[in-house]
Amino acid sequence: MLYHLFEYLSQHYQIPGAGLFQFLSFRAAMAVICSLLISTIFGKYIINLLRRQQVGETVRDLGLEGQTEKAGTPTMGGIIIILSTLVPVLLFAKLDNIYIIVLLITTIWMGTIGFVDDYIKIFKKDKEGLKGRFKVLGQVGLGIIVGATFYFHPEVTVKEGISADYAQVVSAETLADTGEEEKSTTTTIPFVKNNELDYSRIIAWAGDNYRDYAWLIFIPIVIFIVTAVSNGANLTDGIDGLAAGSSAIIVIALGIFAWVSGNIIFSDYLNIMYIPRVGEISVYIAAFAGALVGFLWYNTYPAQVFMGDTGSLTIGGIIAVIAIAVRKELLIPVLCGIFLAENLSVVLQVSYFKYTRKKYGEGRRIFLMSPLHHHYQKKGYHESKIVTRFWIVGIMLAVITIVTLKVR
Repeated sequence: MLYHLFEYLSQHYQIPGAGLFQFLSFRAAMAVICSLLISTIFGKYIINLLRRQQVGETVRDLGLEGQTEKAGTPTMGGIIIILSTLVPVLLFAKLDNIYIIVLLITTIWMGTIGFVDDYIKIFKKDKEGLKGRFKVLGQVGLGIIVGATFYFHPEVTVKEGISADYAQVVSAETLADTGEEEKSTTTTIPFVKNNELDYSRIIAWAGDNYRDYAWLIFIPIVIFIVTAVSNGANLTDGIDGLAAGSSAIIVIALGIFAWVSGNIIFSDYLNIMYIPRVGEISVYIAAFAGALVGFLWYNTYPAQVFMGDTGSLTIGGIIAVIAIAVRKELLIPVLCGIFLAENLSVVLQVSYFKYTRKKYGEGRRIFLMSPLHHHYQKKGYHESKIVTRFWIVGIMLAVITIVTLKVR
């Protein structure tokens, strides 16, 4: 809102300083400061409100050290993350940008699913929460909306690069007006020369008009990514600070991709895909990262609040949509390696247990407990050490992901 207000004031009244809002870097900086202040200052009031409403965590006895002390800790703290993200975005982002609109829908949509799940667990005293099929249905529904929007909306385009010599003598604004934008289902393949994949090529066998049916491939892929990443973030939220810290690392890396992909000079220099209008996501990412870091103020060990599914499902959905928007979704297995490891540990544990029970008459385990962070708790590691080491691994994976800009 402030962007559009100051744009009007700058054009009609020449108010000093109003032009600052035209700069993406300024608005991103203001967004992260605002989100940090909201999450840290107002976060404690939200926590006190949750405590008064007796919105406490119900902890199952899994035999983990320090587990019983967590009972009664306020949950649904994802509300802090959501509010601390939405307010700065509404203030500083271009609200007519299609990527911002999709991310706002994603935040509210996934936040609602998570809120309903937490509400059922806490107030209906149903430990299972929202039935799994309804969660998946909600995730699939969001995937359809995101996939259809990114495929059919006329403002979701890519633009061919320009020569480096030309880039040296003209401004970014001039460059942005050169060349033609085109609809494309092209994405980036990491660590590969000529590293672009057009999803439509998968159905090239369908005939000359195969591109008209590319949505049959693209939308299911988006559905799978949204569902997988949101569930991965949900599984990661098991010990204090793990999900929020890991997610902050991931979104900062995605912010770098959004920044360079949305700038025609940077994208040309790095020889990567230029995506018009996607740079605006940087404002959203700045607000989201600030909200996550601010939430960590209260969520680090010993946690004063848990994010619940209200936060974890929202975080996963946002990360998935940002990765798809900047056309780096194939980097998710690396960038979101923590989420992937948590997911795989559960899948492997359950599959192996069922297999050995059928074959030997008793189930056997690969890990002491899944998800993976509980395995290390069972081995006697303090959860603060587990979280810190997972963060270190997450930083390493983020660096490797960023390096793919030049390593092919």
